[in-house]
Amino acid sequence: MSENVFDVLKERGLIAQTTHEEEIRELLGKEKVTFYIGFDPTADSLHVGHFLQMVVMRHMQMHGHRPIALVGGGTGHIGDPSGRTDMRQMMTTEVINHNCECFKKQLSSVVDFSDGKALMVNNADWLLKLNYVDFIRDIGSCFSVNKMLTAECFKQRLEKGLSFLEFNYMLMQSYDFLMLNRMYDCKIELGGDDQWSNILGGLELCRKKDGKQVYGMTFTLLTNSEGKKMGKTQSGAVWLDPAKTSPYDFYQYWVNVQDADVIKCLKLLTFVPMDEIREMEKWEGAELNKAKRILAYEVTKLVHGEEEAEKAKATAEAVFAGSGVSENMPTTVISDVVGMGVLDMLVKTGLFKSKGEARRTVQQNGLSINDSKYTDINGTVTADMLTENGIVIKKGKKVYHRVVTE
Repeated sequence: MSENVFDVLKERGLIAQTTHEEEIRELLGKEKVTFYIGFDPTADSLHVGHFLQMVVMRHMQMHGHRPIALVGGGTGHIGDPSGRTDMRQMMTTEVINHNCECFKKQLSSVVDFSDGKALMVNNADWLLKLNYVDFIRDIGSCFSVNKMLTAECFKQRLEKGLSFLEFNYMLMQSYDFLMLNRMYDCKIELGGDDQWSNILGGLELCRKKDGKQVYGMTFTLLTNSEGKKMGKTQSGAVWLDPAKTSPYDFYQYWVNVQDADVIKCLKLLTFVPMDEIREMEKWEGAELNKAKRILAYEVTKLVHGEEEAEKAKATAEAVFAGSGVSENMPTTVISDVVGMGVLDMLVKTGLFKSKGEARRTVQQNGLSINDSKYTDINGTVTADMLTENGIVIKKGKKVYHRVVTE
C-alpha cells in the first residue's frame, strides 16, 4: 500500500482523537486491518452525521482495510446517552429490525460489501442472548463506576438524571469490541468524537479479558463555523433516504452551506483530491458558489448516484437561471387547491410547519407566487394562479416548490 490512509484522513481533517497515534499509523501502513464503526438503528434512515462515518469507511476500504458496519440490533434496545440531554424513546424489536435493514441499503451506496470486502454484522446476535448475571459477573467486574462517572457522556446527564438502563450502554458497546476482536480479529474501533469514552471502555475490556492490544480513533463531528451540528434544517434532519429528503433538497442543502464551511465540507465529505481543494481555498465571492455546487454534486452522487445528482444539478440550474420552473423541482399534488386558503396550501406543501410560520414569512415579504411577491395573509388560491407549470412558490431567495392539481 503506497499511501498510508492515516495520513489521508489526517490531511483532510477527519481525525479528532487517537488512543495510540504512532502505533495506529504504523499498523495501517503495514497490514490490512479489520476495523468497525457502530450504527444504532434509532430511525429508519441514516442522516448526514452518519455520512461522514461512511466516507471514512470508504477511505479505509480504498486503502485495503476491511470495514465492519455494526448495526445495533441489540444496543438499539437501550439507547446511547452520549450527546443527549434526555433518554431516547424505547423501540420495539420489529422497528429496530426494520431500521437495521434500511441501514444496510444506504451503507452499500458508499461501502463495497461484495466478496467479503466489508461485513455487515448485527450485535443482536450476541447481546440478546446474554444471561444478565453471567454478564455482570464476567464483564461488569471489569468496569469501575467511579471511572465511568467521569466520562463526558455520563457527566452531562447526571444533573438531569441518568437511568441505570443507559448506564449499561458503555458495557454493551465495550463488549461489542471484545466480540468483534474475537470473531473477526477486529483491531480498531472508529466513531464520532462523542464516542470517545465508549471506545476507551472497549480497549480496556479487550486488554483485561484477553490481554489484547486494540486501538481507537474518533472523527471530527460535522459542525459549522459556529460550532453547531450540521445536517439539520428548519424542517428537521437531512436524511439519506430519498423518501425523507429528496435528492433535490439534499443537493440544495449543500449548495446553501455558509461560505466559511464549504472547504471544510469538501475535505470531510468528498473524495475531491486535496490539490484541487487547496486551489479552491483561494477562491472568493462568486467562485465560492462554484465550490458549493461541486460539493453538492459530489455528496449527492455518493448518496443517491450519478443520475440523481445530474437531475438535481439540472433542476437547480433551471430554477436559478430565471425560468423558475423545472420538471424535477419539489412538487406537491393538491387536487382541490383552488379556493383553498394560501396559508393552508403553504402548510400542505411542507414548506412551513404551521400557518403562523407561513403568515410571518408572507408579512415579511419572504414569499413569491409565480414570480410575484405575495403579501395577502388572508388570500385564497384562485384559478388564474394555476399556470401550465402549476403554482410556483418561492420561499426566501433559494427555496422553490411547485403545486400541481393532478
